[in-house]
Amino acid sequence: MVINNSRHDSKSHPKSRARNASQKQMTLNTSIGIMLASYTRAINKQRNWSGSLFRSETKAACLTEVKGITPAWITSMGITQITIHDPDLDYPNICFNYILDNPVKDKLVSRQEEWEFSSSVDFLGIRNGGLINRSRINEFGLRLL
Repeated sequence: MVINNSRHDSKSHPKSRARNASQKQMTLNTSIGIMLASYTRAINKQRNWSGSLFRSETKAACLTEVKGITPAWITSMGITQITIHDPDLDYPNICFNYILDNPVKDKLVSRQEEWEFSSSVDFLGIRNGGLINRSRINEFGLRLL
């Protein structure tokens, strides 16, 4: 006899999803889903709560994937040079700008520096706050895009 109860279905339980995913290559979205479910379970247990802690729209977004854009190239004196960016080197700056641009993207403000909680005002020198570490910014070569 097979009982298929969606509450106990192996596809809906995080540990089962982790086991099933480990049998094949686990995607980043699956990994994040397992992490969020585990975190939610721990917080709910700690606080004696139940239910979701995250919006259903929570998802992973690839910040380095560029669709429809070809590498830059230039031909000079008969020699063609192609500019190839190393995503590992660009990634800290992509994340830096992604975070700073969230309030603008979500239409909370029209410019980054209008968001009171943004570190971009410190970065730009508008405010002399303690939200940023200039030596780390220089170490990673971060810049506003």
